[in-house]
Amino acid sequence: MDTKIKDASVKVMLSYDYSHFEVAMTLENDNGLTLKEIDEARKNCQRLADKAVSQYKTAKLMAAKRIDGEYQMKNFEAECKRIKEKDEHERTLKEIAMLKQYEDEKWREQFYYAYDYDDDENYEY
Repeated sequence: MDTKIKDASVKVMLSYDYSHFEVAMTLENDNGLTLKEIDEARKNCQRLADKAVSQYKTAKLMAAKRIDGEYQMKNFEAECKRIKEKDEHERTLKEIAMLKQYEDEKWREQFYYAYDYDDDENYEY
């Protein structure tokens, strides 16, 4: 007589950069589960954990960019104020472009790096 597996549990735990990611999944089927179905669940748990690590890496990168962005924004603004003090005929093309960008109401947006663990449409499960 073959043993029928009616429920199974799979769990994947990863550690990365002092952070821990855990995904657990329970499968139930009164008609029974195959080892292939259980293995597919394990793979799906692994993929979700891998995705969590990938998103964590992106979030960490964006946090660093936000800090750097604040510094860059202050420098950009200071540079534009310095350029405004120059006579118009002494400004380089780059300086003219910077002033044009500075006069745009949305110039600060280039220094914002928002990220809230957004799902990447290209991520394969």
